Amino acid sequence: MDTIPTRRQLLRTTAMRATAIAGIAGWLATVGRGQDRASRASPHDWLTSDAQAVIDNGLRYLGHEAQGRDGSYSDSRSGFGNVAITGLAGLALMSGGHQPGRGAYGQAVARAAHWIAERGERSSPIGYLNNADALLSHGGMYQHGFGALFLAEVHGMLHDPAAAARIRDVLAKAVTMTRNSQNREGGWRYEPVPNQADVSVTVAQLMALRAARNAGLYIPKSTVDKCVEYIKACQRSDGGFCYIKGQGFAGSAFARSAAAVVGLFSAGEYEGREIERGLKYLMNFLPGDRHPIRDVRPEHYYYGQYYAALAMWTAGGNYWSTWFPAIRDELLARARTTPRGIWSDYHGSAYATAMACIILQLPNNYLPIMQK
Repeated sequence: MDTIPTRRQLLRTTAMRATAIAGIAGWLATVGRGQDRASRASPHDWLTSDAQAVIDNGLRYLGHEAQGRDGSYSDSRSGFGNVAITGLAGLALMSGGHQPGRGAYGQAVARAAHWIAERGERSSPIGYLNNADALLSHGGMYQHGFGALFLAEVHGMLHDPAAAARIRDVLAKAVTMTRNSQNREGGWRYEPVPNQADVSVTVAQLMALRAARNAGLYIPKSTVDKCVEYIKACQRSDGGFCYIKGQGFAGSAFARSAAAVVGLFSAGEYEGREIERGLKYLMNFLPGDRHPIRDVRPEHYYYGQYYAALAMWTAGGNYWSTWFPAIRDELLARARTTPRGIWSDYHGSAYATAMACIILQLPNNYLPIMQK
């Protein structure tokens, strides 16, 4: 008699089918170091029961408390729904196996996707995933990048054909807008115009483009090649990355360097001098370490750790096996210092909790863009 598959097997099968249908074999068929102990090990090899309890508490907060009535998640500075934070919260819930309409928080994921899609439908330019109601001074393309990443990841998991078609249409418009706003150097900055560029915003767009390509959308190789050229031009002699090409005087820093390495991975650059130097630079900031050059600014803590964990997850091997236990223990310690056991920072609890939960749930391997 056939055995009944477990919920984990069903979730993994669904995600893998969605990725295969999307055409991941085209652009990113090779994952380099990814086939190692990190991908073969069970999540239980990396997550203790204490860690899972803290994760469950964070997901409960995101799924039942933090979401607004309209489906959005807010930045504590403005009080308005923020596309980036909404996308990250959706990714955090999906990292726990909650799909649109399925799982304890499936409705929260679906509502987040609906709210972000609505932003793209009513924006100017069309497809710009930014909450114009927020009136933030800058950062619109951050919202766009993380919002497009979420839509690309969620669209293959929607079971309603009409909803899936709607998300795909918005995502296609978002990709077109992204391509049209790439500057001559190959990057992007805060606004959807092809003027300036910086490493941080550029990586947000590149990850979204990779996810969109995984979802079956056409992404010209020239667009990606220009991104890679820009990111590599920002690398410094110490292996880290400066913020803006040509501003070498600003020096390297942890958060943007972690993002830059992930950007190269997202473009299919899994090996090479830039990757090795970048990873070695990041190891100077091993969580819990008291290395004298540690310079993680408080407002960039979760952003930097998010990208660093993604970099180490993709690099695998000793990088992952050294990094993950360290960041896991540091994040658990941070959660225990708050009365409610959730994370918070400059941008608020929804943002910090989403970032922490994504990091801690990487071993689940549920999100298509992070699968090995």
